[in-house]
Amino acid sequence: AERPWVCMAIMAAPPPSAPGEPGPPPPPLQYSLLLQHLVGDKRQPRVWDPAVLGGIPCPPKSEEQKMVERVMESCPFKAALACVGGFVLGGAFGIFTAGIDTNVGFDPKDPYRTPTAKEVLKDMGQRGISYAKNFAIVGAMFSCTECVVESYRGKSDWKNSVISGCITGGAIGFRAGLKAGVIGCGGFAAFSAAVDYYLR
Repeated sequence: AERPWVCMAIMAAPPPSAPGEPGPPPPPLQYSLLLQHLVGDKRQPRVWDPAVLGGIPCPPKSEEQKMVERVMESCPFKAALACVGGFVLGGAFGIFTAGIDTNVGFDPKDPYRTPTAKEVLKDMGQRGISYAKNFAIVGAMFSCTECVVESYRGKSDWKNSVISGCITGGAIGFRAGLKAGVIGCGGFAAFSAAVDYYLR
């Protein structure tokens, strides 16, 4: 099948002149008409089909796959995943800080006594568990809040992180008073915005 602009070019061609008579000047080339059909508004986009190009077509998703995707995109699953990740990260961070702290195993009653390896490991474990719990709570709160805010707004942008950070930081800081809550809200919101900007 001939393209529309080819047919129009053939129809716009002048009739042949008689022998010996000077022919009419050729009409100017209509580049704008060609461009409209090649790259302009009249260009017809092709539907991408993997089977035509020799690729493997994607089979339709089953009900089990859709159910798994819905579960993984739900707020409880994201909160649980953030809780586990925060627990692991907090535990590692607590053990690391305890390893470089010279006061681990320090006994105020006998400051000159050298702590044993068992006491040092016990203090490192206690600090690791304490950091792990705090990180897990903060991670679960932030992830759940961000998921709820994103579902309510219907958008996925940096504002979700800022709002979630403010709510999480404010909720944690309000236990120490109004001023601490406001500072926590602003600090956590700024930190969330910086992390979101770096990741995006």
